[in-house]
Amino acid sequence: MKLARDTWLIFQRQLQLLLRNPVWVFVGVFQPVMYLLLFAPLLKPALNAPTQAEAYKIFVPGLLVLLAIFGGLFQGFGLIAELRAGVIERSRVTPVSRLALLLGRSLRDVVSLIVQAVIITLLALLFDLRVSLVDLLLAYLMLALIALMTSAVSYGIALKVKSEDALAPLMNTVAQPVLLLSGILLPLTFAPGWLQGIAEWNPFSWAVDGTRALFAGQLGDDKVWQGLGIIALLAAAGVVWAARQFARSVR
Repeated sequence: MKLARDTWLIFQRQLQLLLRNPVWVFVGVFQPVMYLLLFAPLLKPALNAPTQAEAYKIFVPGLLVLLAIFGGLFQGFGLIAELRAGVIERSRVTPVSRLALLLGRSLRDVVSLIVQAVIITLLALLFDLRVSLVDLLLAYLMLALIALMTSAVSYGIALKVKSEDALAPLMNTVAQPVLLLSGILLPLTFAPGWLQGIAEWNPFSWAVDGTRALFAGQLGDDKVWQGLGIIALLAAAGVVWAARQFARSVR
């Protein structure tokens, strides 16, 4: 009960800070919107899709996963600013749970990501994308788990390196192969066999495949539940590891 109360208090505080400057939500969604408007129209001939709507069913899920990954991985920069300002240091004298300090922030990031995902989805509906509500909600659950995992890991790494100069190249080094080996922009079915074999070890490729299956209306596809299961396990592991970093930094 105490953990839930503390998490809610931290979440409220972090959400208030976000709402005071909501422009960051739209800054985060700007690049995916540009991909949606300027890149997605090229996919119908490239993928030999029968209609533009079918091309969007392939592209939009990958775009949403991209938003969840990158939106979470770079949240650590804000925590480093809080470290420098002494916010984390002052938390030492409070009885707030150290796990709640992490969960409150990560849940704020999840809410921000879902808002951005809804904006992208609504725009895609204008291009004849159609997806059932149940499938869409499960897809958002996948995105929420990805955002929870990546933001928690980003916070944990930020507490270890304590420097934007170290965090930026580290996150970019991780993000680039994740992007290329997950089939986010184009399905890996077009890739050589050796590349597909490597991509199978990338958990985000399972998330992308599962999300695409949901947008295609294939709720019973094994990829959906495999993706959800893998990402849920990784999210739990990421939260546990990052919570330990908070416990070590705030004690």
